[in-house]
Amino acid sequence: MAENNNIEKKIKGPKKLKLLVSIVERSKVDFYLQALEGYNVNLQTVTYARGTADNETLKHLGFIDNSKALIFSVVPDNKVKEILIAYEDRIYKTKSGKGLAFTIPFDSIIGLQMYQMLGGISFKEEL
Repeated sequence: MAENNNIEKKIKGPKKLKLLVSIVERSKVDFYLQALEGYNVNLQTVTYARGTADNETLKHLGFIDNSKALIFSVVPDNKVKEILIAYEDRIYKTKSGKGLAFTIPFDSIIGLQMYQMLGGISFKEEL
């Protein structure tokens, strides 16, 4: 009976991953990428975009420019809250700091090596 308990303790479920989508001003993309450092983020992709609001709407909302950067990051589920707090800290510390961030859960990932790479899991580490 004690042997079964030891086996159960060694078996760990897979770590959940989420896609963190961050929409920030282009000029501040490096500022937000630095916030992601140290959170076990192994994949980050930045793409540049332009908002669809016209100049009058931008003016009413307090935006100067509609040039944006989208940062796509794969993050461990247990780090999402910490990352969003770090983002919030950076937004409050910057002049006219604005941004939007949300997550999308991964339901499945095909391939153990892909999962390990995205999750920052050592190949020697047990799941």
